[in-house]
Amino acid sequence: MNLTLGNKKLFFASDFHLGVPDFASSLQREKRIVAWLDSIKHEAHTIFLLGDIFDFWFEYKHAIPKGFIRLQGKLAELRDAGIPIVFFTGNHDMWMFDYFEKELGIVIYRQPIDLHIGNKTIQIGHGDGLGPGDHTYKILKKFFNSKVCQWLFAHIHPNLGIGIANFWSRKSRINNTKREEKFVNPENEYLFVYCQEQEKIKHRDFYIFGHRHLPLDLQVNPTCRYINIGEWVHYQTYAEFDGEQVTLKTFQPST
Repeated sequence: MNLTLGNKKLFFASDFHLGVPDFASSLQREKRIVAWLDSIKHEAHTIFLLGDIFDFWFEYKHAIPKGFIRLQGKLAELRDAGIPIVFFTGNHDMWMFDYFEKELGIVIYRQPIDLHIGNKTIQIGHGDGLGPGDHTYKILKKFFNSKVCQWLFAHIHPNLGIGIANFWSRKSRINNTKREEKFVNPENEYLFVYCQEQEKIKHRDFYIFGHRHLPLDLQVNPTCRYINIGEWVHYQTYAEFDGEQVTLKTFQPST
């Protein structure tokens, strides 16, 4: 994807995990996200949402999960104002099909892509299934992304299907407050290792991912950085690119 920013910026956020751990806290988080989108709309060239925006999402033929209307309304407003929004599916919302494309004009990607802005190249994506290890999940991801699995789930009544999904959401790591995400060293960061391996194939100036749930800014080599944009349950972090540099920031509401 080739972009010309002018005096605008690119913004990146992920892992809102709307829907957990309960209605009240999810709603409060959704309102913060809407406030953040309001705060960047005058500077934004394009907004990239890098997956796990919802803790569960499945589009039935005539139904979508209830709720999250404030976020959807704000995204519609931004699109109507001419701001492009790009959505990458994550491991929690991989069953997003064409609803956002048809209703909101939001482009959907399922794999990492390269952005080319002037003399800079940025690879972006959710980050799940990349790097070494986690072979069980990689097998499960292929199954969940298969037409067979999607057809089977689509034929479960939405009340039951969404109920099952919400049950499993309560067991996810973002919902497990006893599990604290920690940084040990770069060599233990599978996405950092992925970036190192990619640099042997093709150089990028920046790699921006979500999924890790921990804000990170690591030097891959002297001319390349890996940025993980964290999540919004605990951190409220995001990244912005001004045409030259990527900056990892924390949203601080004015009120």
